[in-house]
Amino acid sequence: MIDSTPQSHPSFELGATFGVLVLRLWLGLRAILSGVEKYAGTSTSISPVSIDGAVNSYGLTDATSVKVYSFANYHGIPKPLYDKFLAEPLLPDWGLKIYDQILGPAFIALGLALLLGVATRFTLFAMGLLYTSLTVGLILINENSGVAWLAIHIALIALMLFQVKHNKLELTGKWKL
Repeated sequence: MIDSTPQSHPSFELGATFGVLVLRLWLGLRAILSGVEKYAGTSTSISPVSIDGAVNSYGLTDATSVKVYSFANYHGIPKPLYDKFLAEPLLPDWGLKIYDQILGPAFIALGLALLLGVATRFTLFAMGLLYTSLTVGLILINENSGVAWLAIHIALIALMLFQVKHNKLELTGKWKL
């Protein structure tokens, strides 16, 4: 006998699969881009201002800033937040330095793993732990708007963990990691 409950209907299964895929794409891209942005900086170039097609004699210059990405620009934790964290007695300096170094690469690695469907359950759990660790830091420095913002990310991760059985398109699906 065929189960005719709404959850066994083929269109429900397809919708659930698409829903999980959209969550996976959003969470994966969000993590990757968060990690890549840790390498962002600005490059400023200064050029003399031309007046009537000739370089001015007054010494006027025009500064142009553009966004650039490089390893030299890397800051896992933005400088203003890093300084606030240094003043927090519950965060040891050595732990903050390690966290600052691994945050960007962790975001990128977890985002790629989620996008590719590598050990989806484990990846989601690790991503949830990463966002939870960020939340703890923001609670300690009283950044409540950031805490609420991260709670939305954690809720999306939890939602996907509840629906991961509908994740049909993954690399490591047969191992159910």
